[in-house]
Amino acid sequence: MQIHVKKLHENAKLPAYGSPCSAGADLYSVGDYAVPPGATVFVHTGIAVELPPDMVGLIYARSGLACKQDLAPANKVGVIDCDYRGEIVVALHNHGGAMRTVSAGDRIAQLVIAPYYVGEFSFADELTETARGEGGFGSTGVK
Repeated sequence: MQIHVKKLHENAKLPAYGSPCSAGADLYSVGDYAVPPGATVFVHTGIAVELPPDMVGLIYARSGLACKQDLAPANKVGVIDCDYRGEIVVALHNHGGAMRTVSAGDRIAQLVIAPYYVGEFSFADELTETARGEGGFGSTGVK
């Protein structure tokens, strides 16, 4: 699938897959940032993308960055709608207790492109019953 990418900053890099079977393409920072403990910093990628109709771009944490440096997207999963044409900016949050830095060229998150469905919502007086019913928030147990 061809994805058109507009370069908005001279240091911008194309998203790149780390291996042939990677689901997510790495996104790169175009600048240098200090991320204090407990803070969220908006990290610019310097790119905009044109996603095909009925596709969404999902921005996920990079596991190494999240687990080893405590930096992950503040909103957990970012959503890029197919009609959005602005810059991809990742809100990185420092979940740890140490100051962290992001340098230009660092991989900061990963972009997964996926299909989606648009639902037609309507109110109903009743919903079909299931074995689970209204059980939520741990109702199915731990083990």
